[in-house]
Amino acid sequence: MKAFKTFLTLLSVMAVFLLAACGGGNKENADKTESKKTEDKPYTIEHAMGKTEIKGTPKKVVVLTNEGTEALLALGITPVGAVQSWLGDPWYDHIAKDMKGVEVVGTESEVNVEKIATLKPDLIIGNKLRQEKIYNQLSAIAPTVFSETLRGDWQENFKLYAKAVNLEEKGNEVLDDFNKHIADVKEKLGDKVNKEVSVVRFMAGKTRIYYTDSFSGVIFNQLGFKRAAQQEELFTPDNKLGNLAVEVGKEVIPKMDADYIFYFTYAPQGDQTALDTAKEWTNDPLWKNLNAVKSGNAFEVSDAIWNTAGGVLAANLMLDDIEEKLTK
Repeated sequence: MKAFKTFLTLLSVMAVFLLAACGGGNKENADKTESKKTEDKPYTIEHAMGKTEIKGTPKKVVVLTNEGTEALLALGITPVGAVQSWLGDPWYDHIAKDMKGVEVVGTESEVNVEKIATLKPDLIIGNKLRQEKIYNQLSAIAPTVFSETLRGDWQENFKLYAKAVNLEEKGNEVLDDFNKHIADVKEKLGDKVNKEVSVVRFMAGKTRIYYTDSFSGVIFNQLGFKRAAQQEELFTPDNKLGNLAVEVGKEVIPKMDADYIFYFTYAPQGDQTALDTAKEWTNDPLWKNLNAVKSGNAFEVSDAIWNTAGGVLAANLMLDDIEEKLTK
């Protein structure tokens, strides 16, 4: 009899464990179901062209800006289609390995709408400054979300893109990591962040000084660097590029001087005219007489990383570049 009671007790204990296990499984399944419901729930995004309803978390995304491509990759999304990188064949070197199988859908300035339609995306991400004229065509293909402009503050566009793909929380994590990277580099540079910097870009037959509203300019501001004081007078209200950049002639070379000069060349497909422009300017006696050049503090850097790519991946690589060059 005693043995029989013990047997019943064991059965009761086992039943409790089985029920708990089933309950746990049911809870896990319920959580997955709830997550799936959230994923499939329609949501509305406010953007540069108005409001767009997206039926559920997009699975096939086409992106029409270079900085938008970097945003998607940082969020763990490989687009089905993207505009070609300004430099590279067809992608920037620093993203090429992550873009295998992605279809080219033209360039930022000349989008191939027909190609996009064949990809049957469930979301298109673009930019008003670049593609306003074809917004209605794109919207007829799939829900379309546009950022307003393309200047230095890529982080605002990034937040919009993260919302559009229903990954706002993941987007916040990416930005938090970037801001930690800023703080880390700033700490390692110490007093150097109080120095003046100058940013110069050589192009085919023309040269620019880049300023505070540029991709590099915003990052330098976040780090705490000052701009070369003598350049302020160049950025007058009638400057056609605003505080992004100003085109200059060789007589302005002395104003390029600073504690540190960073310069890069935009030479798509090895454009010889652009390369010749860079060579001509950097061999000019006025350039060679700059204090930063004479002291070894003029650094040639990548146009793709420092300017053209314009996204979060390039921003982190630029920070690495600054740290490496100023702490070696």
